[in-house]
Order: sequence, then C-alpha cells, then structure tokens
Amino acid sequence: MKKHKIYEAELIQPACPCCGSLDLLHNGHLITNIHYLTANASHPVIIRLAKQRVKCRDCNRWSMAQSELVNKYCSISNASKLKVLSALTEDSSMISIARENNVSVNTVQRVLGSCSHHFLDSYEYLPAHLAFDEFKGVDRQLHFICLNGDNHQVVQILRTRYKKTLLKYFGRFSPQARANVKTVTMDLNFYYQDIVRACFPNAQIVIDRFHMIQMLTRSFNSLRVRTMKTFDKKSREHQLLKSPWKLYLKKYDELEKIHPRYNWHYKDCLTQVQAVMEGIGANTTLENSYNLMQSFIKAIEDGDTQKIESLIASKDSIGALMHKTLLTFKHNLKAVLNGAALT
Repeated sequence: MKKHKIYEAELIQPACPCCGSLDLLHNGHLITNIHYLTANASHPVIIRLAKQRVKCRDCNRWSMAQSELVNKYCSISNASKLKVLSALTEDSSMISIARENNVSVNTVQRVLGSCSHHFLDSYEYLPAHLAFDEFKGVDRQLHFICLNGDNHQVVQILRTRYKKTLLKYFGRFSPQARANVKTVTMDLNFYYQDIVRACFPNAQIVIDRFHMIQMLTRSFNSLRVRTMKTFDKKSREHQLLKSPWKLYLKKYDELEKIHPRYNWHYKDCLTQVQAVMEGIGANTTLENSYNLMQSFIKAIEDGDTQKIESLIASKDSIGALMHKTLLTFKHNLKAVLNGAALT
C-alpha cells in the first residue's frame, strides 16, 4: 500500500455569497479529500478539507465555503490539473501521466477535454503558404500533417492520410479561405496534388527541395552499390566504391581537395576528391549519374530553372533508376521548377 501525506485544513465561509450578510448560522462541515501536487508519486499528498456549511439568517439560503484550490464538486486540485495539462504537451502516454500524478486515466482525458474549446478549428482562414507531409505516429501508422509554410506552425494533424479524409477536411473551409492559399509544398505524392487542384483553385504546387535531392541521391546510391558488386571484393575498384561511400553523397564543393589521407581498405593515400573521381571513373554510367546528381543539386540551390530543365532532358547513359527519377521530375515539371524557384 502507498503511504499518503495527509494535511488537514478548514475552509471558512465569512459571508453569504447571495446577499453578503455576515449573520450566518453554522451547520457543520463537509469533509473532502483533495488530491494535491507531490514531488514523489510514491507518496501522494491529500488535503483533507473541511468546508463550512452555513445558512444566512437574512435571506434563508444555504451555502458552502468554496476555494480556488479546487473546483466545486471536484476532488482533484486545480494545481494538479495544470501539472497534468503540462505533461500532455510532452511525449508521454496518458497512463504514465496518470501514474505520475496519482490520478486516473479518465481524469487525464477529462483535463484534455476541458481544453478542447481552445483548439476548435476556424474554417474561415488558411495561411497563404501550406506544406503537406506525413509522419509515423500511433501504432507506427502514417498520419497526415499540414503546416504553415511561413512559420512552420502546425495547422492540423489527421489520423489518416487517405484522399477521402483530406478532401472532407479541407472542404469544410470557406471558398474564400481556400482561395487565399497561394502555394502548397509537398513531396511527389500524386494524390496530394489532386487534393490541391480540387480544394485550392489559386494555389501552385511546389515540390520540396529536400525530397528532390533525396530521390537523386537514392537513385545514384543504388547504382553505386550495383556497380560495386560487379567487381571482385578484393579489387581496388570495389574498395573505392564501398569504403568511402558517404563521400559520394556529399556535395562536390565540400570534398577535401588538398590534404590526402591514408585508407587501409584500398591501401592508398588520396584526397576525398581523388577517391571519388577514381571510384566513379570505374564505370561510365556511374560517372554520368554522379555528374548529373551534383549538377542538379547545385541548380536547385541556385534556383536555376533553365539548368534543371536541360538536366531533366539529358540523353546521357545514367542508369535505369536515375532515368526513372528524371521521368518523375519531367511529369511534374512545373511543380519541380516551382520548388527550385519559390522555396
């Protein structure tokens, strides 16, 4: 059994709350056990509060002493509720919050529910710039998140990312609020684009730069691994493509060009640039793919839309995966160019 710290206190009614008279008839106390804050959850604190009952001789009304310590008809102190509410802002389950504060899970749910009116959606306004994405949440399910593109504040989180759910949610907003949206930033999720076209008549679709660069690096890295496996494991080419693999994914401008370092895998003293250049030189397709990836990343960062268009139309031998990535960019050319120019 838990040990409780119990503090006894009396709450006095000084005057009639109805008429303000001081002529009161005292009629005993109502004993209430109030759950209060504690620094140690294994030693709960209870305030045994004796509330005075009185009858006013002037207006003949009954009343009971009340305090800001606790709400009427409640046995959980307001201070404890504030602590629970604070814990709800952190990454903790309701069960652990209830255990740490010596309350029930239902109490935690009621505290959260009592604040729900502060978070009611307003369907008369949407930010001019939105961002769509998904994340893994409860039970590792993918949830939809909508952000304000300017300050990255959360606009809404939905339990599912299904098209029907998103159309229903954004359909609640007034036509004026939806017309106010100018851009929607997203990854290359095709049905997100359908939602934008259906709900936001004046919005431009913007592909996030991060997702474009991620697709390029993944395609190149898959080709690097595939090329590496064509060489003998003990060969210099295999070791150059395997050991310094992180260097191939770095920007070329960030590679060390002056100071060589010895690497025991390929048993040579090379700069980072020398290692990368010799590695990609083992295969023409890999070299073309690397050069295209680096040029594309630089064009994205510089906002050079003409360069991006020319790279997408490249006829060089770049491998099937990189070619597929460029085809995806080509099918979403306007959104890709918006991503380079507007973000």
